[in-house]
Amino acid sequence: MRWIVKRLLMALLTIYVVITITFFLIRFMPGDFVEMMVYYYMTTYGMSEFEAREMVYGLYGVELKDPLWLQYIKYMITLLHGSWGESYISHQPVLKSLLYGLPWTIFLLSISLTISFIIGIGIGILMAYRRGGVFDNAASVITSISRATPNFILGLLLLYFFAIYYPIFPARSSYDISIKPGFTIEFISSVLYHSFLPMMAYVLTSFGGWALAMRGSAIRVLGEDYIVAAEARGLKSSRISRTYVGRNALLPLFTSFAIHLGYMFGGSVFIETYFAYNGIGQIIGLALSWRDYPLIQGGFLLITSAVVISNFIADLLYGLLDPRIRRGGMYE
Repeated sequence: MRWIVKRLLMALLTIYVVITITFFLIRFMPGDFVEMMVYYYMTTYGMSEFEAREMVYGLYGVELKDPLWLQYIKYMITLLHGSWGESYISHQPVLKSLLYGLPWTIFLLSISLTISFIIGIGIGILMAYRRGGVFDNAASVITSISRATPNFILGLLLLYFFAIYYPIFPARSSYDISIKPGFTIEFISSVLYHSFLPMMAYVLTSFGGWALAMRGSAIRVLGEDYIVAAEARGLKSSRISRTYVGRNALLPLFTSFAIHLGYMFGGSVFIETYFAYNGIGQIIGLALSWRDYPLIQGGFLLITSAVVISNFIADLLYGLLDPRIRRGGMYE
């Protein structure tokens, strides 16, 4: 119980530190929101600098005139009251804007992450058992290429070849706007059809990392004494690979998988922007472009909270997977 309380306090402290760093960091980025909007009103409507500046303060809040330390205190008070602030551009609550894109991001990345993890684990175990052979060498090249390729580069290639050059898949949007959203076969088919290319960009650039990590972990496990003892006892190779090798080799990857689950809530700015996919990544990308500080802060707060919570849950579940941790007093 003491361990859980300690981890909770560390999680809260981590979230607070990230909130503080994010608050000041984004305001030191080149391109101030006020100056951007002042320039916009001056060039678009022919206003003077004074008139444009007063227009910005009137539309987006006079608190923009406050010094940073006062803005920070007001923001923290707002968070303590359960509000994430209001977006400068849309004038909508930040949490409402993020919750709009969250289901799309979770749908896209949860499926992509699960598929890439399963494929990578399977290939990694085969590589470990056949290390030094033809399959291992060929798979090492393929998985290394997969791991080294940025998903946004592959996303652009998939977009060009399979949506523009060969228009097999749609190039934009999360679903066909002519179809009414709902739990119908037509709508679900449209969602899957539109998500295929961005999903492939994630899967093809991430399964290699899981495979290489699983290969290294499985090779280490295969050299343990209990594996040799199991083989000496005459146990079937399928049972050894599943019960002894697979489970123990998978443990180091479990925490990494949990971290990826947390980062999943942040989406991918480039992929979702390229495909005009209505996810968190596209929202954060637009917020960064317009220096929409409340929306940027809300996006990073969502990602940080998701990563911290997923790590906390992973620590709890880790003890269920590895009894040695329970015996070590983790849950005392």
